[in-house]
Amino acid sequence: MNSREAAHPRRVVVLGRGGSHRTEAAIARGLRALGHHVRLIDVPRWHRRLGARAGRLVRWRVDGFEPDTVILTRYAAELDGSSLEAVVHGRRSALWFFDLVTQAHQRIIRLGHAVDQMFVTCPSQTDLYRVAGVDWVGFLPQAVDPKVDRPARWTRRRYRCEVSFVGSGHYPYRHQLLRDVAGNFKLQIRGPGWAGAPEDLPVVGGSVRGPQFARVVRGASVSIGGHAVPNQRSERACASNRMWKILGCGGFYLGPWVEGIDQLARGGEHCVWYDPADEAVDLIRYYLRKPDARAAIAQAGRRHALERHTYAHRLALLLEGQEYPLEATEASASENSSHLDERESDQTRV
Repeated sequence: MNSREAAHPRRVVVLGRGGSHRTEAAIARGLRALGHHVRLIDVPRWHRRLGARAGRLVRWRVDGFEPDTVILTRYAAELDGSSLEAVVHGRRSALWFFDLVTQAHQRIIRLGHAVDQMFVTCPSQTDLYRVAGVDWVGFLPQAVDPKVDRPARWTRRRYRCEVSFVGSGHYPYRHQLLRDVAGNFKLQIRGPGWAGAPEDLPVVGGSVRGPQFARVVRGASVSIGGHAVPNQRSERACASNRMWKILGCGGFYLGPWVEGIDQLARGGEHCVWYDPADEAVDLIRYYLRKPDARAAIAQAGRRHALERHTYAHRLALLLEGQEYPLEATEASASENSSHLDERESDQTRV
């Protein structure tokens, strides 16, 4: 038996959105990797097909599986109040919410009130939902799905570039970072929401999923990440799902540093962090001249992700009612400045 497999398999229903590329599918695969029995129910699909009658169908499918545990994602908010209450009644229940929001919204608060525990992917969000009356809120970052997030064996010529960015175009805050990178290197931007983007941003494609994402990562020497909004710079240990997918696909990831992020992946060993944003161009230039160093960091990053940061690892914590452990990282401004100097020096030596 795998060391992470459950001694006493549970019966778990996942209520969310369907699709092999969705996080809900990764959750289901992670649960099965732990030895549990799983049923994934696509709530929005049934809501589209049946309208107000969808709740009854979902309740019937949940009851028929006889689960002891129910895991909800944001899409379970499509359920009416009585159906939501029925599917969690008498069962251990948890909500795993993946979005970063600036204010709690009522649909998610309603789910948080209904379940035993709520997990969020950025630690700062815990207080947001506690203030909104959710009894228990913990930190649980997203992770690598080993079945989907794996290196591509080949790539297409059109994906070949020095730097790749895959992410939503709905956030103008990213534009200056990408503009600076594009002005110095061959950059390719892909993702949803880039229609009408400034002409100096090299957008070459739309949404990227599954094997295509891995080929995009393989085609780029550097896969870069960037904050969507300014307040992300003050977040603690908050990592984009982009990072996990790039590490899983064996890419060299360059992303923005925030306090505590090294507790997820260490800069200069598993990936490279930039801070401030102006540093990104210098680091790209440095590592483009160091292909062996890039390859070593990418390999170490993938190995680290598979050993400690898969969905199976996360769900083992969730099922035990535990959040991801973070050490205290509070520091004065002078201590943090010294830390940044050391981090930059360490990365330059790689």
